[in-house]
Amino acid sequence: MENLGALAVLLAFCFSVFAIAASVIGGWKRRPFLIAAAERAVYSILLLTTVASFVLVSALLAGDFRFSYVAAHSNLAMPVLYKFAAWWGGQEGSLLFWSWLLSCYSAVVVYTNRRKHRRIMPYVTATLMVTQCFFLILNAFVASPFEMLAVGRGITAVPDGQGLNPLLQHPAMAVHPPVLYLGYVGFVVPFAFAMGSLITRQPGDDWIHTTRRWTLITWLFQTSGIVIGAAWAYVVLGWGGYWGWDPVENASFLPWITATAFLHSVMMQEKKGMMKVWNMVLVSATFFLCIFGTFLTRSGIVSSVHAFAQSSIGHWFIGFMAATMAVTAYLILDRLDYLKTEARLESVISRESSFMFNNLILLAAAFAILWGTMFPVISEAVTGEKISVGPPFFNRIMVPIGLFLLFLTGVGPLFAWRRTSLESLRRNFQWPLLGALALAAGLFAAGVRHGYALTALGLCLFVAWTIIAEFYRGSRAIAAKSGTGLLRSAVELTRRNTRRYGGYIVHFGIVLMYVGFSGAAFNTDTTQEVRIGDHIRLGSYELRVADVRQGDNPNYTWHTARIDVTKNGRSLGSLTPERRFYKASQQGTSEVAIRRRLNEDLYLNFAGMSDDNQRAIIQAFVFPLVSWIWIGYWVLVAGTLICLVPSKVRPRQVRTQVAGVRREHAAAV
Repeated sequence: MENLGALAVLLAFCFSVFAIAASVIGGWKRRPFLIAAAERAVYSILLLTTVASFVLVSALLAGDFRFSYVAAHSNLAMPVLYKFAAWWGGQEGSLLFWSWLLSCYSAVVVYTNRRKHRRIMPYVTATLMVTQCFFLILNAFVASPFEMLAVGRGITAVPDGQGLNPLLQHPAMAVHPPVLYLGYVGFVVPFAFAMGSLITRQPGDDWIHTTRRWTLITWLFQTSGIVIGAAWAYVVLGWGGYWGWDPVENASFLPWITATAFLHSVMMQEKKGMMKVWNMVLVSATFFLCIFGTFLTRSGIVSSVHAFAQSSIGHWFIGFMAATMAVTAYLILDRLDYLKTEARLESVISRESSFMFNNLILLAAAFAILWGTMFPVISEAVTGEKISVGPPFFNRIMVPIGLFLLFLTGVGPLFAWRRTSLESLRRNFQWPLLGALALAAGLFAAGVRHGYALTALGLCLFVAWTIIAEFYRGSRAIAAKSGTGLLRSAVELTRRNTRRYGGYIVHFGIVLMYVGFSGAAFNTDTTQEVRIGDHIRLGSYELRVADVRQGDNPNYTWHTARIDVTKNGRSLGSLTPERRFYKASQQGTSEVAIRRRLNEDLYLNFAGMSDDNQRAIIQAFVFPLVSWIWIGYWVLVAGTLICLVPSKVRPRQVRTQVAGVRREHAAAV
């Protein structure tokens, strides 16, 4: 059993090499039997990586401490859920999980396109397998999860393992990493189709039509992974932070930014034949940033609670990224004539220009985050001095950028294609702008003096107004023709163009998230050492420490405080924050207690006991509007799922001429 996993990985690596060669030769020489053999090799890799994963998970669940990976990331006292999650909780296991997910994606791509896109599919398969081969090399020869504990020439076992990091022993550990990986790995697929399109010089829109839905699903996974991670950090770190500009947080955010830009500029290529080079660059950048993010967590070059220890594995990632970037750059530069734009920008005041500005701002944001993340590494390599770039730097740059992007979210739907008349601008902007100014003035009169918060909340109203107005105008037109109510007409409107109106719902979800972000300007907190019966005051809240208890279980010891909460003299019940100390790792964690409301969260953290062990250290926070972040996320999910539903009115097919090649593409009705 101990050799089966390693053998399966080695065989999968051999099959990946064969699939690359068979795909390339089969596509070049037009040999269908070689192409078919490569596709069967993809299915075989899925089977083999599944076997390898089964061996590792079985060892984790059984507590087989002969495996060094099991001894390092599991122990007997850990619940079954965390033993299973240990699969991706360490470096070697997470790389195997990466390989397994990619094999799943690759098999799905090959199967669903077995009768379509036969010209580009060999090169799509080859691109997927090049990435697969790289990770299988790591699995087989560099960071194998199947290494055994050995003494001399014999295999031994330890009585118990070290277990997962206590911060990872949370239910979110079973959700956040897999969902984020589904995003990371999934972006390989649109990149593979883009490379297949470049290599074969197929019509420029084919790969976009094929991968549009795939990209949107992957983007949703990436979004969900980021938000779940933020929610996890909010409840586990003990200070209420859901985003700290941590290097690894940034690494997950970077491909999300470029993928978001790609999803917007895709519409320019579909409708106007514009931004073809941009789209190739964006989809390639998204892929490389996914590999870069994986590199950051595994190289040890940055300090992060998410990163693994220092490892030589980073050199392999650098080599892989350098080689693939060189090939990609060559293909794009060599195919520039094939990627010619069919139309030109006619007016700055147009929907085309709003998309272009959106892309430019998103890329500026990506560059700023990348520079801030890597500057300490570059500085240390050049000067030998360690420096840090913290949240103040990122907030100073990203807050204005974020507000401008929010503004463009509201402006875009108000612009017409090609050019927008001044009368149309006045009619569409007048009331949303007045509403935003009135809200800002009202908040200022109420005592709000935070400039960014006032701007953000005013823009949120502006954007929400424009979105609601779009739905109202369309619904009213349908209601006038059909005689149905506005709500039913709004549903019908959305069904007729799910992509457009689903996108508006996504934007509305982002508006709600911005409302939640704005609340950070008004956070309040206090930290006190208290005995049983003592009171803590925080704003309108009064907190009384009613009881402090302690106990233990096989995995950890704990202290729990029961705190009675009153607000303006009215009792709100009790909250019970907890402090845990894990025996295996000798580390402590906090289990916070939160009273969630739409207007604010009351957040309590039991930070530990005083030096004399007589007083509890209680941290109390009030976080206004945080709940709107999570509400906005679910609205975003709903909008994305609507975008994935086919429209009731099918797009018609039109023909255009591109660099001498006749093609068909969809045009919106």
